[in-house]
Amino acid sequence: MEQWEYLIRILEADTRHMAEFTSDLDTNSQPIYSPEVLMPELNRLGSKGWELVNMQPAYVGNNSDILMHEGGGSRRWTNKYLCVFKRRT
Repeated sequence: MEQWEYLIRILEADTRHMAEFTSDLDTNSQPIYSPEVLMPELNRLGSKGWELVNMQPAYVGNNSDILMHEGGGSRRWTNKYLCVFKRRT
């Protein structure tokens, strides 16, 4: 039977904080919070055998907890993403 290991990461799309990951992207042409700035980090993890299986916006609390739903119909913006990866063990 196949065995898998999993990795969960909160990745923040911000060209100002991802210089080491975005050196192969022209960050001047990307909006500051564009999800595309995550591609070099996703590729780096992929080169280590990690496959991205889920990625969704995440509202991260002070205790690293995740907000699931906010009532009242208010809109929120985020540049943080909950990413789940897997690879064979």
